[in-house]
Amino acid sequence: MKFSLSWLKQYLETDASLEDIALKLNAIGLEVEGIEDPAAKLAGFRVAKVLAADKHPQADKLQVLTVDTGEGVLQVVCGAPNARAGLVGVLGLAGATVPANGMVLKVAAVRGVESNGMMCSTRELELGEDHEGIIELPEDAPVGTPFADYHGADPVIEVAITPNRPDCMGVYGIARDLAAVGIGTLKPIEVLDIPGSFPCPVDVRTDDAEGCPAFYGRVIKGVKNGPSPQWLQDRLKAAGQRPISALVDATNYLMLAYGRPAHAYDLAKLNGAVVARRATDGETVIALNEKTYTLDAEMTVIADDSGVHDIAGIMGGEHSGCGEETTDVLLEIAYFDPERIARTGRKLNLTSDARSRFERGIDPNFLDTGLDHLTQLIQTLCGGEASQAVRSGAAPATPKIVHFDPALTEKLGGVTIEPGEQQRILESLGFSVVAEQANFDKSWAITVPGWRPDVDGAPDIVEEVVRINGLDKVTSVALPRADGVARPTATPTQALERRVRRAAAARGLHEAVTWSFLPTAEADAFADGNDLWSLANPISEDMKVMRPSLLPGLLMAAKRNLDRGASSLRLFELGRRYLRGAGGASDERLALGFVLAGEKVSRGWATGKATTFDAYDAKAEVTALLAEAGAPVEKLQVMGVDDSGHGPQFHPGQSATLRLGPKNVLARFGMLHPTVAKQFDIEGPVAVAEIYLDAIPGKKGAATFARTRYAPPALQAVTRDFAFLVPVEQAAGDLVRMVAGADKANIVSVRLFDDFRGQGVPEGQKSLALEVTLQPLDKSYKEEDLKAISDKVTAAAAKLGAVLRG
Repeated sequence: MKFSLSWLKQYLETDASLEDIALKLNAIGLEVEGIEDPAAKLAGFRVAKVLAADKHPQADKLQVLTVDTGEGVLQVVCGAPNARAGLVGVLGLAGATVPANGMVLKVAAVRGVESNGMMCSTRELELGEDHEGIIELPEDAPVGTPFADYHGADPVIEVAITPNRPDCMGVYGIARDLAAVGIGTLKPIEVLDIPGSFPCPVDVRTDDAEGCPAFYGRVIKGVKNGPSPQWLQDRLKAAGQRPISALVDATNYLMLAYGRPAHAYDLAKLNGAVVARRATDGETVIALNEKTYTLDAEMTVIADDSGVHDIAGIMGGEHSGCGEETTDVLLEIAYFDPERIARTGRKLNLTSDARSRFERGIDPNFLDTGLDHLTQLIQTLCGGEASQAVRSGAAPATPKIVHFDPALTEKLGGVTIEPGEQQRILESLGFSVVAEQANFDKSWAITVPGWRPDVDGAPDIVEEVVRINGLDKVTSVALPRADGVARPTATPTQALERRVRRAAAARGLHEAVTWSFLPTAEADAFADGNDLWSLANPISEDMKVMRPSLLPGLLMAAKRNLDRGASSLRLFELGRRYLRGAGGASDERLALGFVLAGEKVSRGWATGKATTFDAYDAKAEVTALLAEAGAPVEKLQVMGVDDSGHGPQFHPGQSATLRLGPKNVLARFGMLHPTVAKQFDIEGPVAVAEIYLDAIPGKKGAATFARTRYAPPALQAVTRDFAFLVPVEQAAGDLVRMVAGADKANIVSVRLFDDFRGQGVPEGQKSLALEVTLQPLDKSYKEEDLKAISDKVTAAAAKLGAVLRG
């Protein structure tokens, strides 16, 4: 919201400086985003009079001017056709910066003649679009006066309005807040009575009581449209609006001044009754932005017998707008349902100043007052004769009453404010305070004004009181802390996230943070047959569904980096994936995903060609991260990826899952399927993995911070090697686990150190060599002990069909 200081002072009687006003706005929650002071831009420019204008000796189109600056006479070269002796204009002195182009003026020779500045046009000073000649001021303009002082440069303030403050979408609402904080006195809105001299010739009504509860209008005949006066144009420009014509500018002025949108129709372009109604499916309208919009039955429109003219509360139509030829106008002012306006705007992807106010909620009690003020302004600017007002329906008029105990301000706000001061603050903001009991300090019935739809209960009242009293007066109070050693602040899940994140970074992976929203096609590729969560109001079509996996976002990030020349990528992300739970409930699950793409090892004299990542690289990372997360990696089973019911995501034969039992999947890893890689437009092999941290079982028993005492074994460990013939399809991990469980009292570890397939090994089989580490406890092993352990190992391997290789 932008407004000029003079506009603010039209409603606020104050002598406060611009700096004080800005400080108070920030203090009461209306954040000042910027202050534009035209006087600063016009520094170095002053009113000057041309004493003589002689022809330039070296150029036919240039003149050499003798200019009186009020402090002396300067020579200036000028090419403007209207430059002449006796003209009073604006001179830019050496050192001044031209606002239009940022050029710094200096003393310089122009075609061999020294020039000590520049006579300026309106465009160069950003005061208009005229560039045909230099500015011509009245003859009595005081020569030597800084042009900023003569022009009356008006500072412009820009404030950020939060969505809960629709009352401050008009300058008057901001003035009200400043008056409440003591920066000045609020001037009351003038009560007008414009009865009208003839009946309204147009039937104005609402046929959509839900979407448009109130629809008021009146006709003004005999208006003369044209440019707005300079004061009105200046105020609209200060607010960022482009002046169009007096009729249109008047409606914009009412909206910016009081936060009350309205509309003016050219009566000659209307046909029959003007009605607020529901649109029909497929109806179209060409809006003022020259775009065509297709409507549906959930939208409210303003129409006549010929069709739709307005997208109600959002934007007017092109066909009924006012132009220079307009002589009779129909003024419309209405109250629209905020939710209906918001839904319509989202569906049509259409924003406007009117929508931003209607969807937040406007004052339903300002209909008649707004119509009268708009009528008076148009008659002042354009003349004309007003009809009687026509009113169809009624805006919500039941006042909202909040029951409030003044003691709640100290309890919730942490600041002590006397009840009398609280009452003064509330009443200065427009609230009505009435005691509900004999004791005034205990219970109040507060009537909320219509321009504050955001106030629903007692906490909102506390916020208003504390805000105006001063947030800087709320003292800082430390949170209570129990005696003794501080308890951990992180939850077990947060601790797990931190531990795994550090481990991934320590292993050389780079953390990425991607959106939780995905395009539908990319999300479908990793939906695993589950229904996706689609957003009702997405940021864009590329962010329409919640991610069912972390991998699509990482693949899109990898694609962007590879396109920009990255040769090796190791990206990971820790976050939530979103699935549909039982009964359609939201189910968020913690996971970690990573992508390995590009070169694993760059080419070099020692290694030769560059090497790429493979599925074993992904498995190594998964195993290490699961171990850091506390998963029992020694018990994990390697099983295939189940792609039944959905498209393949991983390359067959180059992917697997790690599970605890047949159903509890802790991770899946492998090479990306070529079809998916093509969908994401990634060339070359890509290794991916996803770890389901929520599937890791918790530790049994009471948690303890103390580590168990380290007691190294007294006797040296013994190793024995075994080579088994097994079918080619037999997973080596299953054999390792089976052997490790053959004699838990003696076997402490089992390691696969060879996988041989070739001469001496039967067709369809492979030789797996295991190193088994045995740890004696109280005495050394004897030959019979080792023989017994070996027999157990052989017997355990035989359960998987493994035969000891002779």
